[in-house]
Amino acid sequence: MPLSHFLLGGFSIILIDLLLAGDNALVIALAVRSLPARERRLGIACGAALAVVLRIALTTVASKFLTIQYLELAGGLFVLWIAWKVLGDVSDPPDAAPAPKRLAAAIWYVVMADLTMSVDNILAIAGASRGHVGLIVFGLCVSIPFVVFSSNLLADLMNRFPFTVYLGVAILAKVAGDMVLADPAMVRWLHPTDAIRYAVDGGLILLLVAGGQLRQRLLR
Repeated sequence: MPLSHFLLGGFSIILIDLLLAGDNALVIALAVRSLPARERRLGIACGAALAVVLRIALTTVASKFLTIQYLELAGGLFVLWIAWKVLGDVSDPPDAAPAPKRLAAAIWYVVMADLTMSVDNILAIAGASRGHVGLIVFGLCVSIPFVVFSSNLLADLMNRFPFTVYLGVAILAKVAGDMVLADPAMVRWLHPTDAIRYAVDGGLILLLVAGGQLRQRLLR
């Protein structure tokens, strides 16, 4: 591949990552926000690195993602589960669980959430790279600092202003709803209209936020 094409492809992949990585940075921040600062940075770095390694492997066979039913459905449900776990952590004291256990759980959340929420990212990168593994590795590795920095920034913001956790959870609820309704099986069964999408997104946001508030009151 000529150098000019390589550089253009690499720039395209970096741009795709920056445009599509906002949701990933948010879910990473929510997953690690309850950790101490040192463990938080370690959790983000380890989780992001493992997720990138797996994403590189998956991007090379990304065309198969288009035919896998229930993938986005399962991913959306997993994102909802993470959002619910995060709401539980809001009311937990910092030492509610041993640090190693919390760190391992946070890394697992980061890896799984990044993969389940990155189907669009993977497919876009696969198209931009035209199957060139070097381009895939280059683009994803360059995007890691952006995800790590933005995740740390969001986690710090949520710790300073706890109400922003609910805003983040609401965004995750919308992301999860969109993922569920975009699954090929759901499209075939429901033929979702804009009205259905708005209703599902709004219902999930209301259920999570109201459920989180009720959960906190019961634990007091």
